[in-house]
Amino acid sequence: MKLLSAFVLVLVLAKGCNSSELRKESENISFEYEATTRGNYAKIIAKQDTIFTIKGRKGEAVEKKLSRSDWNEMLDLLAKIDKNNIQNLKAPTEKRFYDGAMIASLTVIHGKDTYKSTSFDHGTPPKEIEKLVEKIIAASDMQKED
Repeated sequence: MKLLSAFVLVLVLAKGCNSSELRKESENISFEYEATTRGNYAKIIAKQDTIFTIKGRKGEAVEKKLSRSDWNEMLDLLAKIDKNNIQNLKAPTEKRFYDGAMIASLTVIHGKDTYKSTSFDHGTPPKEIEKLVEKIIAASDMQKED
């Protein structure tokens, strides 16, 4: 019986949280998307009701309100991802190796735990996190011209 209980616990922990559980812990979750190359830099930090966009190494953070629907969609997308495996995801392209794309990464902070992806080409994240990355970028001011 103890073995069965331990097995169930491992399955629950490996699966992660469902979106309703994530919504309950919403204030303890944030996302950071960073894209950089020799001549360019951008960072997005998304929290429960605010999203910050930094463009350029000396750029100031542009703060804007994050809609509840955008935040909930980010949480729903996160619920579909195995956070413990983010660091093992394989980038589908390698343009960043020759300055063909900015070097990007996604970091998910959930309470005291931090989950960071391996680097990937900006614009071409691993399939497993693609929709979440696209949502974070779309909700930010990253694509807006200065």
